[in-house]
Amino acid sequence: MGGVRPIDLWNQWAIQILVLLSFTLQVVLLLLAGIRRRKAPTVLRFLLWLAYQLADSTAIYALGHLSLSSTPSRDHQLVAFWAPFLLLHLGGPDNITAYALEDNKLWQRHLLTLVVQVLGAAYVLYKHTDASVLLAAFLMFVAGVLKYGERTWALKSANLGSIRSWLRKKPPAKHYVYPEYDKVDLSQSQVFKGDLHEEEEVLLRRAHSVFHVCLRAAVDSALDTDPDSSDKRLLRYEWKTMWRLVEMELSLLYDILYTKAAVIHTWSGYTIRVFTLGATVSSFLLFWFNLKPGHNSVDIAITYTLLAGAFFLELTSLLNALGSSWTLAFLYYTRWSWLHHEALCRGRWDRFRHKVVSLRRFLKLNIIASHESRRWSGTMGQYNMLGFCSRGTGGPIGWLMQVLGFEEWWNKKHYSWSIEIPENVKQLMHNHVLHQIHEKVNTIGVLRKSWGDEALANHADLQWYLGVELSEGILMWHIGTDIFLIRRRKQRMVDGHHSEETDGIVREIEAISNYMMFLLVRHPYMLPGLALNRLYQVTCDDMAKVWHAHKKSGSTLDSDISDGHVKTGLLKRLFGLHGEAEREKLARVLYNNGGTTFSHKTPRLPFAISLAYKLCQKEDEKILKVVLQVWMEILFYAANRCSGESHAKKINSGSELTTFLWLMAENFHHYLRMQHVAI
Repeated sequence: MGGVRPIDLWNQWAIQILVLLSFTLQVVLLLLAGIRRRKAPTVLRFLLWLAYQLADSTAIYALGHLSLSSTPSRDHQLVAFWAPFLLLHLGGPDNITAYALEDNKLWQRHLLTLVVQVLGAAYVLYKHTDASVLLAAFLMFVAGVLKYGERTWALKSANLGSIRSWLRKKPPAKHYVYPEYDKVDLSQSQVFKGDLHEEEEVLLRRAHSVFHVCLRAAVDSALDTDPDSSDKRLLRYEWKTMWRLVEMELSLLYDILYTKAAVIHTWSGYTIRVFTLGATVSSFLLFWFNLKPGHNSVDIAITYTLLAGAFFLELTSLLNALGSSWTLAFLYYTRWSWLHHEALCRGRWDRFRHKVVSLRRFLKLNIIASHESRRWSGTMGQYNMLGFCSRGTGGPIGWLMQVLGFEEWWNKKHYSWSIEIPENVKQLMHNHVLHQIHEKVNTIGVLRKSWGDEALANHADLQWYLGVELSEGILMWHIGTDIFLIRRRKQRMVDGHHSEETDGIVREIEAISNYMMFLLVRHPYMLPGLALNRLYQVTCDDMAKVWHAHKKSGSTLDSDISDGHVKTGLLKRLFGLHGEAEREKLARVLYNNGGTTFSHKTPRLPFAISLAYKLCQKEDEKILKVVLQVWMEILFYAANRCSGESHAKKINSGSELTTFLWLMAENFHHYLRMQHVAI
């Protein structure tokens, strides 16, 4: 009595399991795709990545299974009717086409897959479809071909090379904003009187009007003339308004590169959505009225699930498309004056969009331009090198990662964190970028000077430590700054000195210094010049050796257990955590050693300590401002010199502060340059 073997069970129900899994993956993609605009929890991002990887392979495998299987039994005649739904699933939801920017380069592979899968689905329908559902199957087949073809075209359209070619042929951009909103002067404070939704809507529409600047910057395409650049209000925006406007531009760029926005908001895009929704409803009715007795009840339930699911997905797609702010741009620029008049002049589209957005807010899906849906992460990563080098053994978790070969990944992930960008940093960087664009960039928007040159113009003794490559400069200044600030903090505690202003400057310095180190360690491709990963590794090893030698020498170290912090001590042992005390001790050891006992293979550590010496010898408040200025120049240099493609890659994971500053600078530079051209 062996019972039913698993292989027999799989052979009997494999296709049913696969089509339901394929539909489930589409729902997961629809619900989770929007989290990429912000820094989502790792679990959700992993779930989204897994769904994206499995969605196509599941549908393709199911279609292959149908194509190669023998003629279905009478009980499973409906199975062939599911082939068009798999094509529809291969078309994917509108809010995700590419998971990573590189996926857009694979559009030719998707085109080949499209041809093969369409032929396979057609073969299944021809050989196995029940005559009672043939018309319904044909309608869904056409809908599936259209949606999968549109997805392939969307991937091609979002490829940076395709965008660049399209922009060369495209005439100078026009403002795609409704005049009623364009009259609002965003440079005037309190213009919205606390109405956040109204402010968001106006900023989003203003972002559409300047989006051509953002798009051309991303693909490094020049715009010689711009008839709409006479509006100088953008240059007078308060920093908060400009910050929000750039947020909207980043969100629009995300739409173009990672969703179907480029192909949806065209006549063909709207037509496809109306047709696929109509085809789904018609297929449902045809199936309902023409279904004959004798079919397997499970297959009938699955078919109704697929039809209802397709209706839900297509209705969502149509509502999203019609309620999107991209539709405003389409309506405003359409050649059909009657449509422009009915939709915009009479306010019908605005009322419709308001209802759709209100519905989405009520359902808390955040899919269509809710107050939070177009926000970027708003955070800056942090990584402190002294903190990492003074870490413990890593605990059991660290040991396990080392055994599995994930030690480097674990160290980078585990010892970095994120903070909300301080408001002072936002204002400082806005003013700094505007100053740099006015004074320090050439005609193509590239900084003429290297990092730190302006800040250290009156400090020639510190210019030695800027480095030849940006990564080298970041490494030395990060270590030197950290040692300097730690010693300064200890001295102020002894002296009893306290100043809110200088404390604020210190926090800003630490935030930017740790952020630049975060980029160097986690995202080196976001920094211009050579990555110099070997230099970072050797410097880390040198500091770790100093720290371990200090511990072995018998120096008194604070014990977690002796302090009574039993729970804290256990957590530190488990996860390899460390406190500020260890970092401060390492800074003291490095400073006291004076850089005389380190490897000659890497002179950067002694240089960094020498830099800390010099900073400690200078007048406190003045040197703090100089150090802050150096870090702001390093930050903006990295943003300005990083390639547009590297910036575009980060938009699908919450973006980076450097990407934000790069886009802000592109806006300022464009309108300043156009003013000079006009003169």
